[in-house]
Amino acid sequence: MFEVYIHVPFCLRRCGYCDFNTYTAVDMGAGASRGNYANMVISEMELTRQWQLDHCIEEPPVSTVFFGGGTPTILSADDLVAMLDAIRRIWGLEPDAEITTEANPDTVNEYYIGKLAEGGFTRISFGMQSAVPHVLKTLDRTHTPANVESGVRAANRLGLRSSVDLIYGAPGESLDDWRASVNTAIDLGVNHISAYALTVEPTTKMGRQIAAGTLPKPDDDDEAAKYEIADDLFAAAGLTWYEVSNWARPGYESRHNLGYWRNVDWAGLGPGAHSHYNAVAGSISVASDRLRIPTTAESPDRVGAGLDRHGLRAWDIAHPRMWGTAINENRVPWGGSETITPAENLEELIMLGLRIRDGLDLGRINHEIADINAAKPTGEPSPSLRPITVDQLRPLIDEGLIVIDSGDSADAADDARIIPTREGRLLNDAVIERFFDLIGV
Repeated sequence: MFEVYIHVPFCLRRCGYCDFNTYTAVDMGAGASRGNYANMVISEMELTRQWQLDHCIEEPPVSTVFFGGGTPTILSADDLVAMLDAIRRIWGLEPDAEITTEANPDTVNEYYIGKLAEGGFTRISFGMQSAVPHVLKTLDRTHTPANVESGVRAANRLGLRSSVDLIYGAPGESLDDWRASVNTAIDLGVNHISAYALTVEPTTKMGRQIAAGTLPKPDDDDEAAKYEIADDLFAAAGLTWYEVSNWARPGYESRHNLGYWRNVDWAGLGPGAHSHYNAVAGSISVASDRLRIPTTAESPDRVGAGLDRHGLRAWDIAHPRMWGTAINENRVPWGGSETITPAENLEELIMLGLRIRDGLDLGRINHEIADINAAKPTGEPSPSLRPITVDQLRPLIDEGLIVIDSGDSADAADDARIIPTREGRLLNDAVIERFFDLIGV
């Protein structure tokens, strides 16, 4: 499975709580302007595809595409479609590919959404955040609940799936305010809703206001209560949690986001976007983005055995002008990259698996542990990682943090899937740390 994420860093205005890589300027230089942005991203696609081939990465056709930001819909619909067409040309698209864009309700209308539908988009995610005017004002959002509803109705008429994003925990938001927002989202009839706890970084406008004492700091207990309210109301409406912050009717889950949580390959395009690959051949220099493959003379024991492969994560240069400069110089515009070691990959599998309703595959985890231990050089002083048994998980079960789904084999670790309860979702970081302690990482 291979996914593509495209980051569009432009916004009409910067919201007070936002610390994403976004800019309100129309032209950031080096070709990174709103009007030319699609052309720059398409150039990055070409560079990325060549990089993949140079590194012996042959991906299948793209299964999902996600345009995020920023505000992707600040660009013209034609620009979004042009980038999608380039993906289709460069990598190919699966016949039933999921194609999503985030949308600010202020920037789309029925005509715009219609252009997306004609161009192959299948899904649109509206940034609703709240249905309560004073909460929207605190968050520096300019749209109204009516704008969200009109967007959802237009998407429905044009055959696109709709989702809405909510944020809870804003300063001044009461429990009743939050219930009103959740119920309004449900009443829209969408089949997918995301709900995220507000996280405030000190460098944001809201962070400075909280530091100055002009706004109260978000409260953990308040946010936990709001999570429980949302989970109850969504469940009553037929929306089931499938990831800690996401609920959907069966069959309407975000396949793109599930890909992240299942640790698939994806290419991130645009300033600050991250990429992830499970099997990269050769060594990599960010300065040149060139592959170096050892010759058979240097490594004769590898003749016919193929190249060693390793996991890799990389991130694009954050500033659009510097990002654009790298593309203009025909370089993959990475700001950095790092190899993912087998132990790091194991940690990621645990962290991601304990966030989703599918659960953590205990058999796979123990298999990874066995492989890591077997690959350790003889005499290695560091202790071996420890496999996990079902009995070791009893304390977490008794505390109501996880349940075990073992099918017909209640005591067989190889068949067990570890699924967080609601309490386990609320205390997800603590549950993950307990797992790390069990295996010794």
